[in-house]
Parts: sequence; C-alpha cells; structure tokens
Amino acid sequence: MAKQTIIINELDNVAVALTDLKAGETHEGVELLEDITKGHKFALTHIEEGEQIIKYGNPIARATQNISAGEHVHTHNVRTNLSENLEYTYNKIPTELKEVAPRTVNVYHRANGDVGIRNELWIIPTVGCVNGQAKLILETFKNRYGTKGFDGIFTYTHPYGCSQLGDDHERTKLILQKMVRHPNAGGVLVLGLGCENNQMSAFRESLGEVDEKRVKFLVCQETEDEIEAGVRLLAQIAEEIRKDHREETDISCLKVGLKCGGSDGLSGITANPLVGRFSDYIVAAGGTTVLSEVPEMFGAEQLLMNRAKDEETFDKVVRLINDFKDYFRNNGQTVYENPSPGNKAGGITTLEDKSLGCTQKSGAGPVEDVVFDDGYVTAKGLNLLNGPGNDMCAVTNIGASGCHLVLFTTGRGTPFGGFIPTIKIATNSELANKKSNWIDFNAGAVLDSDFDTQLEKLIDLVVAVANGKLTRNEINNTKEIAIFKTGVTL
Repeated sequence: MAKQTIIINELDNVAVALTDLKAGETHEGVELLEDITKGHKFALTHIEEGEQIIKYGNPIARATQNISAGEHVHTHNVRTNLSENLEYTYNKIPTELKEVAPRTVNVYHRANGDVGIRNELWIIPTVGCVNGQAKLILETFKNRYGTKGFDGIFTYTHPYGCSQLGDDHERTKLILQKMVRHPNAGGVLVLGLGCENNQMSAFRESLGEVDEKRVKFLVCQETEDEIEAGVRLLAQIAEEIRKDHREETDISCLKVGLKCGGSDGLSGITANPLVGRFSDYIVAAGGTTVLSEVPEMFGAEQLLMNRAKDEETFDKVVRLINDFKDYFRNNGQTVYENPSPGNKAGGITTLEDKSLGCTQKSGAGPVEDVVFDDGYVTAKGLNLLNGPGNDMCAVTNIGASGCHLVLFTTGRGTPFGGFIPTIKIATNSELANKKSNWIDFNAGAVLDSDFDTQLEKLIDLVVAVANGKLTRNEINNTKEIAIFKTGVTL
C-alpha cells in the first residue's frame, strides 16, 4: 500500500497527507477528526492556543485557538509568526558535501570562455513597438532559409523600452544586454525603432565589445524595408553560427537555476528536496546553482544566512532580504502577503511554511555569493540572486544572470517556460500523468522509490538537456521573458 502520510521531521507536531484522508481513519497513531485533503496538515497532538506549529523541524505558525489531535491545521486556526523587522545574527553551520562521480556534457564553447547548451539565433527588440516587426523578420527568415545547422530561431518580445524612468529603464536595458551576451545564443539581432528611450546608440555603447559577426543591430526607422534588412542580417549571423559544434566538457561548466511555481503541500516533501540534492551534487562536482525568489526566502532567511561562507557573504544576504522588504514597504504593501490562493489550496498555510519548503531547493551546501541586479553569477557553488517570486520575472532574471537552464518545481502545474530550457518537475504523480505535455520529470516518484534513485534519473535528464534534448517548454515553444518593473511609466 502506498504511503498515505508523512512526518517530515521528528520535531514536527503536524503530519502531511500524501493522499486524501477521511475523518475517522487512523494515521500516525491519530484518529482524524475531519477529512484532510492531500498536501494539507493535521495535528499529531493537542496544540494549545498560542503554541507553535512545527513543520520541517521549524516553527511555521502559531495556533490562534486550541487544536485537537487529528484536526486540520491550516489558515483558519493559525497565523504567521513573522513581523516586519527582524534582527539577524551570523551563526555559521557546517556545510560539507560528499564527493561525487564525474560526469561530462557536450556544449558549445564561446570565444569569451563561456559555454552554451544551445546554439540558437535570437531577435531581441529594444522596445515593445517593434515586437510585430521582430516576428515578421523571424517568420520570413524561417520560410526562406530554415534553421538547419543551428538550434532554432526565436524572438523575445516585451512591452518595455520606452516611457520608463530611472531604475526601470536601466533594468530593461541591462536585462536585454545580458541576453545579447548569453552563451545559449550563437548570434543575436538587436532590433530597435529609433525614437524610443532605449536608444540603440546608448545600448551599444554600454553593451561593450561584441563579436560583430554574431551580433548585429538594426534601427527600423533608419531603413526603407526593415523586414528585408533584418532577414539579410540574420542570414549573415546564421552563416557564422553554423560553424559551431558541441564539445565534451566536464559537468562543472553548468550553471543551473532553481525555481518553484504553483507550489503545493508536497513541494517541500518531494520535488524541492530532490532539487536540493541535485544542487548539492552539481556544487560538489564543481558547478554552480542559483536560488532566487527573495520574498519566498522570508521566514527561512536565517537558515540561509547561517550557511554563508563568511561574514561578508552573510552581510550580502542580509542586504538582499532587507532591500526586498524595503521595496514592499516603499510601495505600501505588507511584507508577508503570501502564500497565493493556489498555494493555500494546495496545503501551504503561511509564508514560513512556503519558504521552508521553497528553500529546500538550495540543498545543504554553503552560500558562496549573492548576485544583485547589475551582476552575473561568477562564483562556483550555490549563489543567491535578487528578484521576485513571479515565475516569468524570476526565470528571466535567472537566465540573465548566466544560467544555462532552470529546474522548475510545481505542484499545481504551469506551461510557462523561459528563454533558457525550463525543466518542469512535478511534485506529485497525478500532475505528472495529467499534464505530461507540460512536465519533464516526476518527483512524486520519490514516495514510491527513494531520493537516491530519483536523483540519478534527474542528473541523467539534466545531462541530456545540456546535450540538446528538448524540454517540454521548448517542444511547445513556450519561451518567454518578463522584465521586473518597480517604477513609473510615462
């Protein structure tokens, strides 16, 4: 019989249902007083009003009333412990990782020393006004020349690049410039209009030196037929990138993003801990992982801070957390207005509950560095990256930081994919079976198997994707970007 409940940590005073449970059934030595939906929690013992609710071995909430053993524990009878301001101290904990067997991947080596896992041709608009022209150029090129000899042609449209002020304008320009330099792109056509704030001349100047055979620029207002001009430039770039070939390289070259979206009560039990084990594997192999979603660190941030490699890195993590809290407050918003309705329906009760599950993706390794908006991931090992929890913005930020692909765990399912391969990992077998057109990997299998077995399968999948296997988002051509916006639009 399949396992029906789980106590995650021996200190916990709640258990989680792994399937729908009925009132009157006995689980974990407790008779249930009401039906418990899969992913939701029930009390293992009597919990007094004001007493802590313990899950993952840590407090996730405080009881707002007496809760009997066997009773449903959720938003109706608990509240968050979190407040607006916290004091942080550095209490370093041991973070040694075990040695792992070497693996290799077949990647494209770039002239600047980077590697890419795709050799794609991209059109990047500097402003939303030319999104339609970018699509016309792409379709005309494909119909005329095809994509033989490289890994496809894509345009990444967005609504920005004009009427933006201050940080928003700079962030738009910076994200697009980082994409121009991304190693998964063998070549890029940067397409502008001519009168936008994001002027091509300033864009080119701050972009720095590029390979002029692989990066071309076109301003639509400056040419009579921008479609034909764009196609001609793409043909020149394509001729160059068709010369590229994959080479066998140690797996330590990979930079892998870690993301969750549409989480449920099993996210912190199956998929996120499995991804955490993968993070530890790739870090031990000499590679790099990147955890973002800063608001979904709130409530678990001290655990991440204690894993900082030194006090300087600890201070960066504190800045990362406090800057994002300031962003919430500066916009008149409550810092802890989270989880989402979908999260709550799936069994996640408070932000601490969500964050402790979310940060499972980071594994147990040391935090080597923190990357802010203007930076790239350069440190090997686990990095933290500034950015929101929003799926599209977060994956865009992860890709722009230099990651080659992202592991995206989900309990409720989403078809979304970023401009880098987005490996969707289901927290439960039902979702994996129902939405096989969205899902690449079923982490729900750990409930009937074990983490070691599923980790090897996940490593095999990542290697295959790095070698060219298409993810579901690539097959479905759900490849999108979203640029984080914080300010005024004219």
